[in-house]
Amino acid sequence: MAPSGASEPTDKASAIAPALAPSVPSLARRSWIKAPRVYGHLTAKDLGLVINTDDPYSVQVGEYYAKVRGIPDKQVLRVALPMKATLTREEFEVFKKQVDEFFGPKVQGLALSWRLPYGVDCNSITGALTMGYDAKLCSNTCGVSRSSSYFGSVSTKPFTDYHMRLSMLLAAKDAAAAKVLIDRGVSSDGTLGLRGALPVNAHFVTTSDSVRSVRQVLFPPAGRNPAVGLNVVLDQTNALKNADRVVLYETGLTSVDYLETIDFVPGALADHLTSFGGVLDGPHGQMTVLSWIDAGASASYGTTSEPCAHLQKFPHPQALTLFYLQGATALEAYWKSVAWPQQGLFVGDPLAAPFASRR
Repeated sequence: MAPSGASEPTDKASAIAPALAPSVPSLARRSWIKAPRVYGHLTAKDLGLVINTDDPYSVQVGEYYAKVRGIPDKQVLRVALPMKATLTREEFEVFKKQVDEFFGPKVQGLALSWRLPYGVDCNSITGALTMGYDAKLCSNTCGVSRSSSYFGSVSTKPFTDYHMRLSMLLAAKDAAAAKVLIDRGVSSDGTLGLRGALPVNAHFVTTSDSVRSVRQVLFPPAGRNPAVGLNVVLDQTNALKNADRVVLYETGLTSVDYLETIDFVPGALADHLTSFGGVLDGPHGQMTVLSWIDAGASASYGTTSEPCAHLQKFPHPQALTLFYLQGATALEAYWKSVAWPQQGLFVGDPLAAPFASRR
């Protein structure tokens, strides 16, 4: 991953990320951003499910997700897609037309029940489905990509308000692991931030990799927030070990050790800033998002083509935290936190919402 240069955020990125300083601020100077208040979140009635009938994993996982999340059949699209890493533009356009014609304005988001395909040329499949395919990006994947109008938004109806149908991949190492992921997401709903409950820990890690640790300038201040049951920890290490009750783990490194020692609570989010975390079809010298899912996270994020170290192409640590704490689903919190998501693959249970109020 190469340094990105001095490009600045645009649109809402400049409002929600006001201090992209070239050096790390002192702990005394760190402060929380002012995230807008959001009321409500997506539910099963807002979510469409897409199953690839040519993929046994997709069929098994998709049918299980529909059952446990209560997705009605009228919100389930069954298609036949090539089981390969990336779709061509032509293959994608056929698929996108099927999605748009079937769902119309009925749903605000999509769960894609497969591991492959994860991309459309240099675009991620979640980025292309949600924002439209961007052919220009493939001539310079390190360049500025499309800004998301949903970044930092208060909207709980992204398709209605922005014509963006948020999407997330139900990907895991195999179907059995995917069912564990789904069960974890379901069991997380409404379990955190409750009065008298044990607190959970959000770890923001600065590693020895200075380029991949670029997000450290956006980390929040350390400390406890009893009102929401959250303890923010700023770590200086290449990998946490034996960490308890982890709800958030954000770091920057090609590969993260000791994940098997981390006690992720159901609904946890975790990601690492590196070039190819969203490339799921084989070894390339970097850990993928599937390692986070396998370790117990309920959702993660990684890029599918070389993004360079643009802050805007990765989840904003504070935005991700604050929207999730307000009760957003994993799908909403991750999408609200990425300013330029075209290359980003969103993976996990879209409806996991541990901080959502029980009704």
